[in-house]
Amino acid sequence: MESISRFITRKLKLKVNQSKSKVDRPWRSKFLGFRIVVGKETKRYIAPESLWRFKRRVREMTCYGRGVTVERMIEKLNSYLIGWRGYFGYCQTPWVLQGLDSWIRHRLRCVYWRRWKRGKKRFAQLRKRGVSKDLAAQTAGSVRGPWRISRGIALSIAFPNTHFNLIGLASLAKQRTA
Repeated sequence: MESISRFITRKLKLKVNQSKSKVDRPWRSKFLGFRIVVGKETKRYIAPESLWRFKRRVREMTCYGRGVTVERMIEKLNSYLIGWRGYFGYCQTPWVLQGLDSWIRHRLRCVYWRRWKRGKKRFAQLRKRGVSKDLAAQTAGSVRGPWRISRGIALSIAFPNTHFNLIGLASLAKQRTA
């Protein structure tokens, strides 16, 4: 570490941040938000801390009590998602990005559910969006929390993935064109 730091400081005229710098095996540390995993093939994964920060930021942007329409919420969210995909889209774990896409849609369904507030409104909105009368009544009268309800069949019917595509939600898992 000392010899490398000395070389960088003297020859390259750069300043080394001692608190951030370390010498270690690639699979034991993260580098620029990625984690290197060695197996049959060496792969770049998104570091768990990066995923945690991503989810925290999305939670802030999709906060239920912000008084913002879902369309405006998606507009703000898209700028963050596109930038995040631009950086982390080169990971070698596309299933992680697909899982995050699913989690974001789940989060938005939860926002819709919370905004409807009462049973009568929830029932009416579900019926309006093509949910059967029995399923709408069962879902609207459920005592389960919004997060669990938003994973249910009724909200998946009311707000299919195509709904979010139509209102312009950016996807993290879309294929990149090089």
